[in-house]
Amino acid sequence: MKKNILFLFVLLITVVSFGQQKRDLKLNKKANVIEVVYYHDNGVVSQTGYYTLDGKLQGEWLSFDTEGNKVVSASYDNGKKVGKWFYWNDKTLKEVDYTNNAIASVSEWTNTSSLAVRN
Repeated sequence: MKKNILFLFVLLITVVSFGQQKRDLKLNKKANVIEVVYYHDNGVVSQTGYYTLDGKLQGEWLSFDTEGNKVVSASYDNGKKVGKWFYWNDKTLKEVDYTNNAIASVSEWTNTSSLAVRN
């Protein structure tokens, strides 16, 4: 019962959060996930990623600003934050490592570093 209530709450938050954004959904039967693309009001892609069939975030999620520049690269495993996440802005790149859905470490570089690019 608690899981059902939690799922409905998460689903409601997701719908409300993205309810105003245009989105494309596509069932990937081979991977058993739902591929989703959200768009900014100007038509530029806002986010791309995957949901499990029970509504949990899965795999790589990418976020873009209104000009199409990548600002976040994230990874989920069955709704839990995993691996390395990258956050770009004009001056820095932040790398956040997640272990067991919690932050394990944070590193930061200036834009003059050639360690990672936005492509």
